[in-house]
Amino acid sequence: MITTAIFPGRYVQGSGAVEKCLGDELSRLGQKALILQDPVVHQKLGSDIAKALEGKIACQVEVFNSECSDEEIDRISALAQNYGAEVIVGIGGGKTLDTAKATGAFLKLPIAIVPTLASTDAPCSSLVVIYTQEGKFKRYMMIPRNPDVVLVDSKIIAQAPVRFLVSGIGDALATWFEAEDCRIKMAGNMTGRPGPMSAYGLARLCYDTLLQYGVLAKSACEQQQVTPALEHVIEANTLLSGLGFESGGLAAAHAIHNGLTVLPQTHSYWHGEKVAFGTLAMLMLTDREPEVINTVYNFCRDVGLPTTLEDIGLKQVSDDDLMKVAEASCSHGETIHNEPHEITPENVLAALRAADAEGQRRKRFA
Repeated sequence: MITTAIFPGRYVQGSGAVEKCLGDELSRLGQKALILQDPVVHQKLGSDIAKALEGKIACQVEVFNSECSDEEIDRISALAQNYGAEVIVGIGGGKTLDTAKATGAFLKLPIAIVPTLASTDAPCSSLVVIYTQEGKFKRYMMIPRNPDVVLVDSKIIAQAPVRFLVSGIGDALATWFEAEDCRIKMAGNMTGRPGPMSAYGLARLCYDTLLQYGVLAKSACEQQQVTPALEHVIEANTLLSGLGFESGGLAAAHAIHNGLTVLPQTHSYWHGEKVAFGTLAMLMLTDREPEVINTVYNFCRDVGLPTTLEDIGLKQVSDDDLMKVAEASCSHGETIHNEPHEITPENVLAALRAADAEGQRRKRFA
């Protein structure tokens, strides 16, 4: 059997990494950079980033336009071509980074990624999630290679609202469960082939790190302080989860997330928050041990992740609407079919209701 794993070219993490390392890292890749920044980054950190790059590399800055859509990728690609960019840089949240990755791939240029949040596992991967301009999931796209550099400044991460870190924990929480089911079924990862044992080991390390340090990391982030616990969780959210999902594989939790996006009520909730509830539904769908289910519910409660449908905007959702979610989750080509279990929309709907009922029960007796 042939297995395959994929990794970013270089991963840099630590407090002050933008000031100390970004200019040198980019200058290895080219002399002119098109830098895509999300609006918050542009407003709060734009001058600091410009200072860090001064004398290192020429750059043109563009502000991201809210959705990683085909239209936005075309817009940024045209700007980069007109500027004569030699490297594409994404600085900000997940959709900004995905747009930069897609642009770099389209133009066949080196890609540098600077996440300012630890809210998803997107930074290290070659996976790009394409949405419509209205925010509905459209498709996955695999670019030919992973980013050449991923640089994470822990000090910047610590200054962001704690909800971002918690959302990243929710995204990372799915990693080991999905990779483990892919391992059991020998399902393909994002390369189409099964992953090696290192991928599954990293996925398990991601889960163990979250359980051990997640609550402590949240407390540190609430105080905007960089501690070893926060560094561990940033690495778990960004690197371990990224390697674990991409080289281990995705399954039900992310498919359920994608299904949830068909309901507009969920659009104000973040990717990792919906993935977290998708993970709880996955545990019901795949008949996990009660002890495991108890551990995950308790962890979600302790760090503030959703445990009920109400927590993601679906307080009085009808069975008809939940069936739309379930059917979208089971669409042809969705990762839910990597599960070593019987998968039907009816089973997914039952899992969603069961996960919600258990979450409600726990809240009543909290």
